[in-house]
Amino acid sequence: MKIKRHFKVLFLLAACCWLPISSLSASDVKEPNVAGTFYPDNPAELSAMIEGFLQKADPQAMPGEIFAIISPHAGYGFSGPTAAFGYKLIQGKNYKTVVILGTSHYYGFSGVSVYPQGAFKTPLGEVEIDRDFAAKLMKNENITFQPQAFTKEHSIEVQIPFLQKSLTGFKVVPIVLGDCTLQDCHGLAQALKNAINGRKDVLIIVSSDMYHGYDYEEAQRVDNITIGFLKKMDSEGLYYALREQEAQLCGGFAAVTALLLAKELGHNKLEVLNYTDSAQVTGQKVKGVWTVGYGSFAIDQPKEEAGMLSQEQKKKLLVIARKSIETYLKTGKYLEVKESDPVLTQVRGAFVTLHEAGQLRGCIGNIIGQKPLYLTVRDMAVESATGDPRFSQVTAQELKDIEIEISALSVPQKIDSVDKIEMGKHGVIVRQGFKGGVFLPQVATETGWSKEEFLSQLCSQKAGLAPDAWKDKTTEIQIFTAEVFSERDS
Repeated sequence: MKIKRHFKVLFLLAACCWLPISSLSASDVKEPNVAGTFYPDNPAELSAMIEGFLQKADPQAMPGEIFAIISPHAGYGFSGPTAAFGYKLIQGKNYKTVVILGTSHYYGFSGVSVYPQGAFKTPLGEVEIDRDFAAKLMKNENITFQPQAFTKEHSIEVQIPFLQKSLTGFKVVPIVLGDCTLQDCHGLAQALKNAINGRKDVLIIVSSDMYHGYDYEEAQRVDNITIGFLKKMDSEGLYYALREQEAQLCGGFAAVTALLLAKELGHNKLEVLNYTDSAQVTGQKVKGVWTVGYGSFAIDQPKEEAGMLSQEQKKKLLVIARKSIETYLKTGKYLEVKESDPVLTQVRGAFVTLHEAGQLRGCIGNIIGQKPLYLTVRDMAVESATGDPRFSQVTAQELKDIEIEISALSVPQKIDSVDKIEMGKHGVIVRQGFKGGVFLPQVATETGWSKEEFLSQLCSQKAGLAPDAWKDKTTEIQIFTAEVFSERDS
């Protein structure tokens, strides 16, 4: 279905007006653009309004922490109650960096603009920009700072008072997206993934309204189509539906980027928290009256505890590992395999360990996931059989005597105290300068080492550091979990 041609999709807006080069300095405090219009400029009135919205919002509970929310950015009288559903879920949580993905309504440009440093101001005070996080993003040459993109823009700003009433001790990363290709969205998603680097205290906010037009009934139809793509987390389908004007989100590219990022990090579930539109808010459900859709959506954190993989999924991975080795030994080529299971297509690290007659025969893995889990297992199985420098290459004749074990890994998380390490549950990575090493969780179980022995051996044996380097504040320590299973279990 095509939207009527005279209903222009806002995410494709060209410049409403071209602005001269701004004198804004990246170190300045960014003054609010729409205080007194989109929301009250009186601090007490604004605070009370948001508190009222949050008190009335009753979102469904979601397991785990929230990774991302999609929130409307209209005037608070219209979209504030809907926005509160997402913010109610994150209220009081320990987020340190909030990335706000907005859209450009007034300045026409292509690509991505990041506000690099300084602060954004609202009637409730100033919020500092996470300049370190922003700097990591701007290592990508396609991500720049274009001051004009922020000069009159409201999509970033209207989210900040809600954040100020929901969180404490956080910084923001304001990002405005102009006209973006799908490649631009992929590039930003990858840059965000690299900057997040396993952190669990980063929240993504997509600032976007939905349908814009003069037909209330069409608003319902079009927004249902858009919500369908969001619920399926179909980033590419959403992108092309927006381009073909079959769906509407004025923050469409921001939403596509967030979905790409979420899937890359293993998130597979989006919930609809609340939906309404301006016609329902005003009671004017008739054609000819300007109507805008407002939705609140949330993506939760994936669970990373043991038991994440079903027995059937474990069996699939073990079959892939064995067939991969067989194929490579016979043909010298990697197994051609395609998997659609959403858990097995999550980007995750994995180790594949080979045993023969109870003895280690090869073990190679990838700690930081770069491919879907099933492909990581395929590649590491081949590497373990043919590329472990400690052993000769496995032969086709002896493969029948090889037992395969897989360790599917969670995303590593930096810790500030070794007290957070649970022996037998957590694998540990240590890094100091260019040196680093890793022990899988099962090392503690197999050796019976104490935590101190475990860390000392990791530093000296694996990382080439002093045995007590784990006590040095300059040593970075990360933990991860591993789901370990083998052919002997099946």
